[in-house]
Order: sequence, then structure tokens, then C-alpha cells
Amino acid sequence: MTTDLDSYSVIDLTTVGRVTGRPHTIEIWFAHIDSTIYMLSGGAQRSDWVRNLIRTPAVRVGVGGGEYVGVGRMVTDPQEDRLARDAVFAKYSARYSGDLTRWREKARPIAIDLEHTT
Repeated sequence: MTTDLDSYSVIDLTTVGRVTGRPHTIEIWFAHIDSTIYMLSGGAQRSDWVRNLIRTPAVRVGVGGGEYVGVGRMVTDPQEDRLARDAVFAKYSARYSGDLTRWREKARPIAIDLEHTT
């Protein structure tokens, strides 16, 4: 997977609406490790995009004019959970004016396993 993703601040994550069946796109912070994108959901499973992803795991990720296809999942492994939290925190904590420590520990890690570009 390309490391070009690392140079971007946000991705456009498109899920399928669990009620409407229509594409639903959000802009979100992320960290990229190997072929996986990690995000932290401050609203945990209450967030619409997370609930959409649980219902229909197939997602699209837009970044830098390109698009990736992937499969979303909740991070459940404790080691991967720590990796996801630390990676996203490390990417944004230095450039954000507030303290992200509480967010890092309370938000729900979500992973997108990238399959290919479109």
C-alpha cells in the first residue's frame, strides 16, 4: 500500500447509510499503518458513520484525488487497540492546540483494511 497516505491530514470516508442505503461521506482524521487505516470515533458506536460501517463494512476512502476500497471493522484486539490509539494521537497531538489525551483514551478505534485503489 502506498505511503502517500501519510502526507494527508484527513480522508473522506464513505459508508452506506444503514437506513437510506445511500452513500454517506465524512471527513475524518486517520493514521495509516501498512494496509490499514485507523480512526478514532469520539462518539463510539453512537456515531452514524460507525453504525453504518457495522451494518455494511464495505467502504470507500478518498484521499488526494484517489480512492481506495476497504472493509471496516471495530478494533477488538488489545494490542491493535493500543496501536491505533497511539498512531492517531501521535499524528495529530503536535499540530492540535488542545489536549487530545482524553480523546485518545475514550474514543473507539475503528480500522479500515484497504483492499485496492479504484
